[in-house]
Amino acid sequence: MDEAHGLPSYLDAKDLGPWAVYLEQVERVAPHLGGLERWIETLRRPKRALIVDVPIALDDGRVAHFEGYRVQHNTSRGPGKGGVRFHPGVTLSEVMALAAWMSVKNAAVNLPFGGAKGGVRVDPRRLSRGELERLTRRYASEIAILIGPAKDIPAPDVNTDAQVMAWMMDTYSMHEGATVTGVVTGKPVALGGSLGRREATGRGVFVLARAAAGRIGLDLPGAGVAIQGLGNVGGVAAQLFAAAGCRVVAVQDHGGCVHRAAGLDVAALRAHVAAQGSVQGFPGGEAVARDAFWSVPCDVLVPAALEQQIGAGNAGAIRARMVVEGANGPTTPEADDILRARGVLLVPDVIANAGGVTVSYFEWVQDFSSYFWTEAEINARLERILLDAFDAIWALAAERRLDLRTAAFVVACTRILEARALRGLYP
Repeated sequence: MDEAHGLPSYLDAKDLGPWAVYLEQVERVAPHLGGLERWIETLRRPKRALIVDVPIALDDGRVAHFEGYRVQHNTSRGPGKGGVRFHPGVTLSEVMALAAWMSVKNAAVNLPFGGAKGGVRVDPRRLSRGELERLTRRYASEIAILIGPAKDIPAPDVNTDAQVMAWMMDTYSMHEGATVTGVVTGKPVALGGSLGRREATGRGVFVLARAAAGRIGLDLPGAGVAIQGLGNVGGVAAQLFAAAGCRVVAVQDHGGCVHRAAGLDVAALRAHVAAQGSVQGFPGGEAVARDAFWSVPCDVLVPAALEQQIGAGNAGAIRARMVVEGANGPTTPEADDILRARGVLLVPDVIANAGGVTVSYFEWVQDFSSYFWTEAEINARLERILLDAFDAIWALAAERRLDLRTAAFVVACTRILEARALRGLYP
């Protein structure tokens, strides 16, 4: 391990990417850990990292090789939990950081999980359905030595969905010789999935935006909302904001950005994206430059795409009263400081987008018991868990005069390190 950076020696210390952001966040929480700081290296080092080769036969007969990862950051509080993403930008640094943020996220909302994450460096849009299935099954077979319902439970993430989880569950079950529904979450309901799981992350973003708005005296009806990303998270959040009477004034995705000060027709925009693959060309709004998205006047800004989207270069342009992080790690530490200095409230990812893993927890519990809850029960339990976590973090932030991210990390890292200290070292 590299002592200076808390990373395996095979990572380039000059280009840590998202892992560097996470390490900076750990540094900021260190002074608030008291005697538990003795164990802080636990947070700076992943428990294990697996790199796998994923060869598949393409439809044209060629054999293609892709690189895959599964990282377990910490399992002191329970089995690893975290998604799997298929994206051409996947790197070990990214997956390590995402796994670490899952450790913090699960502890922040007090779920009995540790943190894990996985991914394959691939552009799934260039694969046929058959190639995608072969890629998924091969990847699942390669990481099968790490995963399991009591060890590490994958879930959907960027460019993966319920069908991908069904293939992963089936592959693992074939290895076990029995159906093991609890090995993944985010599955189709017909295979033991949970009602409300697909919408859970976006719903959580809205629930916490509403709670935070109440704390700063912002009335949501009529408020302007800008959203980066209109996928599973941003799309559901946009729909809920619109239903609450908000004006969704701007949306950016990989294809472009559209703006309408009076508010976009969210249902029509989502239908356009489903048909065209992007917001680009949507007739119900004005196309604007990608960089201009960050300076659109709004009350709530929701980055719901990829990490490191808000940095020192664009944080000063943001004209929102609060930022609610739908994505994992979308804001750099430098941008955190700029936003705080400008009085912009930031609701951090580790609670803002915890709705998905919370309902994944419900799914895992339901699979073990083979007893399934109604969607109304799930949504009510989800809201209670998220609001309880938010209230505790807000109270700590007020008591110690911390920003919400640092307060969330204090709560979460204290829980992780208390578990680490109580378990001790073996052997």
